[in-house]
Amino acid sequence: MLKYKGYTATIEVDLDAEILYGELLGIKDIVTFEGRTVAEIKQEFYRSVDAYLKFCSRLGQPPNLPDGGGFASDGAEG
Repeated sequence: MLKYKGYTATIEVDLDAEILYGELLGIKDIVTFEGRTVAEIKQEFYRSVDAYLKFCSRLGQPPNLPDGGGFASDGAEG
Protein backbone atom coordinates (compact mmCIF):
# COMPACT_ATOMS: atom_id res chain seq x y z
CA MET A 1 0.00 0.00 0.00
CA LEU A 2 1.05 3.56 -0.65
CA LYS A 3 0.17 6.59 1.50
CA TYR A 4 0.30 10.29 0.65
CA LYS A 5 -1.51 13.35 2.02
CA GLY A 6 -3.82 11.12 4.02
CA TYR A 7 -4.78 8.98 1.02
CA THR A 8 -4.02 5.26 0.69
CA ALA A 9 -3.86 3.18 -2.47
CA THR A 10 -3.55 -0.47 -3.31
CA ILE A 11 -1.25 -1.67 -6.05
CA GLU A 12 -2.07 -4.64 -8.29
CA VAL A 13 -0.12 -6.35 -11.06
CA ASP A 14 -1.52 -7.08 -14.52
CA LEU A 15 0.79 -9.79 -15.80
CA ASP A 16 -0.78 -9.86 -19.26
CA ALA A 17 -0.33 -6.12 -19.82
CA GLU A 18 2.91 -6.06 -17.78
CA ILE A 19 1.83 -3.04 -15.75
CA LEU A 20 1.20 -2.07 -12.17
CA TYR A 21 -2.04 -0.27 -11.43
CA GLY A 22 -3.61 1.26 -8.38
CA GLU A 23 -6.68 2.95 -6.99
CA LEU A 24 -7.30 5.29 -4.06
CA LEU A 25 -9.12 3.59 -1.22
CA GLY A 26 -11.88 4.82 1.04
CA ILE A 27 -13.25 7.67 -1.09
CA LYS A 28 -16.43 7.91 -3.16
CA ASP A 29 -14.62 9.30 -6.21
CA ILE A 30 -12.67 6.93 -8.46
CA VAL A 31 -8.99 7.78 -8.83
CA THR A 32 -6.73 5.29 -10.62
CA PHE A 33 -3.16 5.29 -11.90
CA GLU A 34 -0.64 2.95 -13.52
CA GLY A 35 3.04 2.45 -14.17
CA ARG A 36 5.58 -0.08 -15.34
CA THR A 37 8.03 0.08 -12.42
CA VAL A 38 7.78 0.53 -8.66
CA ALA A 39 9.32 4.00 -8.94
CA GLU A 40 6.88 4.94 -11.71
CA ILE A 41 3.79 3.68 -9.87
CA LYS A 42 4.78 5.67 -6.77
CA GLN A 43 5.25 8.82 -8.84
CA GLU A 44 1.92 8.31 -10.60
CA PHE A 45 0.19 7.78 -7.24
CA TYR A 46 1.56 11.11 -5.94
CA ARG A 47 0.58 12.84 -9.19
CA SER A 48 -2.91 11.35 -9.06
CA VAL A 49 -3.54 12.54 -5.50
CA ASP A 50 -2.25 16.03 -6.34
CA ALA A 51 -4.32 16.13 -9.55
CA TYR A 52 -7.43 14.98 -7.66
CA LEU A 53 -6.99 17.71 -5.04
CA LYS A 54 -6.40 20.34 -7.73
CA PHE A 55 -9.42 19.16 -9.73
CA CYS A 56 -11.69 19.39 -6.68
CA SER A 57 -10.33 22.87 -5.94
CA ARG A 58 -11.07 24.02 -9.50
CA LEU A 59 -14.62 22.73 -9.17
CA GLY A 60 -15.00 24.55 -5.87
CA GLN A 61 -15.80 21.27 -4.12
CA PRO A 62 -13.94 19.82 -1.16
CA PRO A 63 -12.22 16.50 -1.94
CA ASN A 64 -13.35 13.31 -0.24
CA LEU A 65 -11.30 12.36 2.79
CA PRO A 66 -10.49 8.67 3.01
CA ASP A 67 -12.83 6.50 5.09
CA GLY A 68 -15.69 8.98 4.93
CA GLY A 69 -14.09 11.25 7.53
CA GLY A 70 -14.96 14.51 5.83
CA PHE A 71 -12.63 16.38 3.53
CA ALA A 72 -8.88 16.55 2.96
CA SER A 73 -6.95 19.79 3.14
CA ASP A 74 -3.81 21.03 1.45
CA GLY A 75 -1.99 20.77 4.78
CA ALA A 76 -2.63 17.04 5.12
CA GLU A 77 0.29 14.76 5.83
CA GLY A 78 2.53 13.95 2.93
